[in-house]
Amino acid sequence: MQALEIYQTELGDHHPFTATSLDSLASLYQSQGRYGEAEPLYVKALEIRQTELGERHPDTATSLNNLAGLYRLQGRYGEAEPLYVQALEIYQTELGERHPYTATSLFNLAALYYQTQRHQHALAYIQQALDIYIPALGPEHPTTQAAQKWLVAIQQAIDQPT
Repeated sequence: MQALEIYQTELGDHHPFTATSLDSLASLYQSQGRYGEAEPLYVKALEIRQTELGERHPDTATSLNNLAGLYRLQGRYGEAEPLYVQALEIYQTELGERHPYTATSLFNLAALYYQTQRHQHALAYIQQALDIYIPALGPEHPTTQAAQKWLVAIQQAIDQPT
């Protein structure tokens, strides 16, 4: 909270560092289950980044991912999906198909598709994410291992439909 106040005072309400601080505070609130307090902060950070950095900036994509993640946690899948898709498209275009941030967007979409029972889509996305994570981060990296666990869960859901 102090960092946010300093950035707002010293740099202004619309500076990208202010957006980063808003995102951080929103993430804290989200981790505490304070979703109603997190959402306006994520929205404000997204607005700042869109205005100050542009619609195609990777930091804007990060804000899209963060807001989508909150929506996914709340079960607001219809609101989360287009934000995740938009973030993925930005990362692919601006950072490349093989960038770890692109993989993170693929991973996020895989989780969303898994949760909404679209297991074949989830499988395709998690496999793409792993194809990036393994060479970029290595097989022992915690993110790679988390994606591998999701892959197993998704495959089990496909093999044993309810």
